[in-house]
Amino acid sequence: MFVQTERCLSAAGLPAAELDYRVANQVQVLDPPHAIGWLTGEEKDDGRLEFGGWLWRYDLAPPGPSKTEVTITYDWSAVPQSIRKCIQFPPFGPEHLTNSLHHLAELASGG
Repeated sequence: MFVQTERCLSAAGLPAAELDYRVANQVQVLDPPHAIGWLTGEEKDDGRLEFGGWLWRYDLAPPGPSKTEVTITYDWSAVPQSIRKCIQFPPFGPEHLTNSLHHLAELASGG
């Protein structure tokens, strides 16, 4: 679990506040060195983990001896209507996925 600072959006889609929150990730796919996928959720006050229905996944394929092609998938198709009423999906633009891939590349290169 990790703490992440995020901007909350009001119902109108405008920044409402900045807050810290904890995210719980549950690995759903682990196929080294080909794929990893996880659900993101939160730990409730009673210690239960609750997941909102969205899955992150990286699929890796070697197109050459020193290269890796990475495909990122963000699947929110299992998000229930009750959550969709509060959060617009996707909750971010395509640039967020691009930034995620850039961050992964930075980590992989030791940067």
